[in-house]
Amino acid sequence: MPFHALKLTAIAALFLFSSRAVFAEIGVGATPIDGAEILLDGSREMLDEKWTYWEGPRFASSLPIKWKVVPDPVDGSTAIMTDDPAAAGGKFGAADIVTKQKFRDFRLHVEFLIAKPGGNSGVYLQNRHEIQILDGDDTAHGMAAVINEKAAPYEVYNGLGKWNAYDVTFRAARFENDKRTEQALVTLYFNGVKVHENVPILRVWGGPNSGLNGDNDEQGLGITDTPGGIKLQAEGHDVRYRNVWIQEIDLKQPDTDFKK
Repeated sequence: MPFHALKLTAIAALFLFSSRAVFAEIGVGATPIDGAEILLDGSREMLDEKWTYWEGPRFASSLPIKWKVVPDPVDGSTAIMTDDPAAAGGKFGAADIVTKQKFRDFRLHVEFLIAKPGGNSGVYLQNRHEIQILDGDDTAHGMAAVINEKAAPYEVYNGLGKWNAYDVTFRAARFENDKRTEQALVTLYFNGVKVHENVPILRVWGGPNSGLNGDNDEQGLGITDTPGGIKLQAEGHDVRYRNVWIQEIDLKQPDTDFKK
């Protein structure tokens, strides 16, 4: 092969390697970034160690957590399934699980698989603000939406029986003298595609059965300056989770954009 061809091949290989290295930390199968903590690896041990039930007003289950360790239908390992009997019929808040650790600003990675049409769950940031998981819905209440506030492009969804990934950077609301001065902000990559950038989150949706501060006022605007856990929602569906990890950060400026 001529030298110039070798040189071009080497440059192409370097570019490919660099591109993979840069984006290895987002999307399905992403490895935890430096300083991140693994929250869910598909094992019973980690589920019990790092998670518990959120005991909101509709809580109807009991410890130990009834979510199941089930086969990963794609990669042959194990995953955690949301199908807690207490949540049968879509009764959200009855058997949702939340991390024992609470967070303020963070970078989060979550992988999920929906096994059947209409599968419904959700990822709650600070146990307040939901990033929706809902097969078949492309509205502002649907897949990858900042719930009831901003829709995401549905075509980014990989579909039933396949793993999907949310990569989130979240900045909590800011307060002065117990008054909210800055809204929470979120940037979200869905399967490696940026679908939300610095989206302000106005309120807690769903009332007291949904998450922290949902009962503070009728509009869900009564957010407080307290950290909250990462919550995963049970609604009686076969939705599976794996490879959940988080890195705590401190975002001084109101900017959650990443991978610029």
